[in-house]
Amino acid sequence: MAFIGDRLIYFQDTDAAGVLYFANLLAICHEVYEASLVAAGVDLKVFFGNPDQAVPITHAEVDFYRPVTCGDRLTIVLSPHRVSDSEFAIHYTAHLGNPTRQPVGKALTRHVCIHPVTRQRQPLSPELGAWLRQWVDESGLGDRD
Repeated sequence: MAFIGDRLIYFQDTDAAGVLYFANLLAICHEVYEASLVAAGVDLKVFFGNPDQAVPITHAEVDFYRPVTCGDRLTIVLSPHRVSDSEFAIHYTAHLGNPTRQPVGKALTRHVCIHPVTRQRQPLSPELGAWLRQWVDESGLGDRD
């Protein structure tokens, strides 16, 4: 089942036109990613400070289908997918309230697992494998379009 998180949009999240600044949707999606790690039992301090593994984002994209403004409550549906032994992607859909409604936006991030010193690719850790399996979306809520 997909992981679902929500976030109120604050004035500081918006741009001069009064709509959600594009980069802030990615930041909000990353907050939901971190919440999904915690929900899966991952210690964030250990995960992001691991001397043997780093998981940088290698690609990010975001699309908006309608304006999102201050006071809106976004529901973000996170659905990760393994790409290879060392890579995964996370698809996010953003909804106003109920995640069965039409999305107001979507985002994608791609991540690669590397050794932080050598910068060489390495297989995803068992912990990341378990996280991926836990949040695989079979509900259809995290559909990419």
